Amino acid sequence: MQYEELLRKRDAYQKGKNLIPELTITSFERAFEIEYTHNSTAIEGNTLTLMETKLVLEDRISVGGKELREIYEQVNHQKAFRYVKDCIAQALPLDEKIVKDIHAMLMEHILVGGVYRNVDVYISGAEHTPPSPNEMYRQVKDFYGDLTWKGSQLNPIELAAWTHAEFVKIHPFPDGNGRTSRLIMNYQLMANGFVPVSIAKENRLEYFNTLEAYAVLGEITPFAEMIAELENQQLDQYLSMIEQAQRMD
Repeated sequence: MQYEELLRKRDAYQKGKNLIPELTITSFERAFEIEYTHNSTAIEGNTLTLMETKLVLEDRISVGGKELREIYEQVNHQKAFRYVKDCIAQALPLDEKIVKDIHAMLMEHILVGGVYRNVDVYISGAEHTPPSPNEMYRQVKDFYGDLTWKGSQLNPIELAAWTHAEFVKIHPFPDGNGRTSRLIMNYQLMANGFVPVSIAKENRLEYFNTLEAYAVLGEITPFAEMIAELENQQLDQYLSMIEQAQRMD
């Protein structure tokens, strides 16, 4: 995916987004929020279907036979994503407080959120082992310090990919690192005028493999390309709505 083409589409989206009828954009973004919540929690093992996710988030109907934790994971994810969008609307740069706030929202009624781990953790099936607590604290401090510098070195797609891949490599929280990483990746995309993306649960193997390539080899390109393609697909949908609105004008 050529970055220049993505930039062109981003600029066309920014220029034309106000032409999309409010009902159209509201319904599209609500559908995305449900799909994104479903995918992001399903990647971590949540068993609710897309329709069950809609019932929980949109209709506020509890789903029988599901663990309470699974319901909380979805409600919390929606809340955290809306918090991200609020921060973007205020043009707040991503920082440690926002990341901890996101994690605290994701973990509400599940465990104490926004607190870094003080024990070793291991990721099953992965070649990479997250750092021990002392080294983890150093790496997470460097991560926040590098956010601005990386922003001047990488294009926004690469920055979003790096933000996710580096954070999940450090694995600073006892649980919820994947969901947090996907939210801060979208934070970086939206902060740079792009639209949020959702990684389908069906693509989790490719997703994990590209993250492993970064964790073990320091190679960000495969993951950045995956994000670029998802961004391209999302922008195309927005541009299609803009064109439709222009035809109806």
